[in-house]
Amino acid sequence: MIGRNIPQVTLRTRVRDENVEGPNPFRWQDVDTQELFNGKRIAVFSLPGAFTPTCSNEQCPAFERLFDDFKARGVDEVYCISVNDAFVMYQWGKSLNLDNVKLLPDGSGDFTRRMGMLIKKNHLGFGDRSWRYAMIADDGVINAWFEEPGINDDGVDNDPYGETAPENLLAWLDVNGAIQKAA
Repeated sequence: MIGRNIPQVTLRTRVRDENVEGPNPFRWQDVDTQELFNGKRIAVFSLPGAFTPTCSNEQCPAFERLFDDFKARGVDEVYCISVNDAFVMYQWGKSLNLDNVKLLPDGSGDFTRRMGMLIKKNHLGFGDRSWRYAMIADDGVINAWFEEPGINDDGVDNDPYGETAPENLLAWLDVNGAIQKAA
């Protein structure tokens, strides 16, 4: 994965628009991943799904809590990508009181598939989901890669979390970050 370009994919998002009347003042907006990644240093983490226990209780809150530490190390944005639709991601972000981590809906799984991380969680009734991974990308190029061990879609109910913890990305940035960004 190191040195690989971020896949160019269009994500279907919803954005608040005061010109939209009614109780749901949002409109659809397509966002190209090149717009999200080019010219920036981005910390990314992907997880099996919104509102799931480890994702909601540990991983996403940890990245939110450590957001300022990422900024202090030269990271422009922290993105969370999940194979969920824009409506689910919006409600999940509200429930977690996120201010800094940007939730990116990969509703069709196109981004996750092109990353090679799309797995089946049919045994849990989830369908296609993402294996847990994280990365640092500079100007759309992956410079650091973290992946939970044991990727599978064979029905094994295994959801490890440790390798993709934000502290591991921060440690990588402490050792390699300034050198990689300057390169």
